[in-house]
Amino acid sequence: MGQKIRPDSYRLGIIRDWRSRWFPKKLSYGAQLEEDALIRKLVQEKLNQAGLVDIQIERSANDAYIVFIKAARPGLIIGRGGKGVEDMSKTIESSLKKLLRKRGIDSPSINLRLNIEELKRSEIAAQYLAQSIAWDLERRLRFRRIVKKAIENTSQNKEVKGVKIKLSGRLDGSEIARKEWLFKGRMPLQTLRANIDYGQATAFCTYGAVGIKVWIYKGDVFTKKA
Repeated sequence: MGQKIRPDSYRLGIIRDWRSRWFPKKLSYGAQLEEDALIRKLVQEKLNQAGLVDIQIERSANDAYIVFIKAARPGLIIGRGGKGVEDMSKTIESSLKKLLRKRGIDSPSINLRLNIEELKRSEIAAQYLAQSIAWDLERRLRFRRIVKKAIENTSQNKEVKGVKIKLSGRLDGSEIARKEWLFKGRMPLQTLRANIDYGQATAFCTYGAVGIKVWIYKGDVFTKKA
């Protein structure tokens, strides 16, 4: 079971919190879920080069959107004088208004706020590690050298107990696609108290797309959620 689902979703409500936090009104769950998916898609498309790690969405009682964006390079998001945040907010608001107009709302009003947070320790963030490997593969570097270097750099941290990296696709331009993975340390995927960070990315190379998955085990969490 532990190898067939995302380890973060497997631990929701136990040691992980939800990335979308709101209570749906009557018969509005599907519509609000579509809005969340649209926001995440726009942020990932526009700000992918900033090293996105996490996107969390909250809604207040008056349906105001609060989007928390954690990235390794927040300066690329904020821009000079905060212009990048303003442009991103306008893009999201216009897309949401367009979606609401399709539902029959003539003059929709959107209340949106973006909060940008810097990733302090990028070497132990699984999502950033997966994206870094994807960038290196797109530069045509050898995949074995990339993965070995990533595992060594990550495992040097005292907080990390185990690392696993898996690549799938036409590795190094080979004619037949295959899967390769490297592993170091422990990875208790079925232990619910195990704090396992998971990330995935796609490298768009000239010979095809290569999928990257990263697991980082950071010890056990013994405090229960309320």
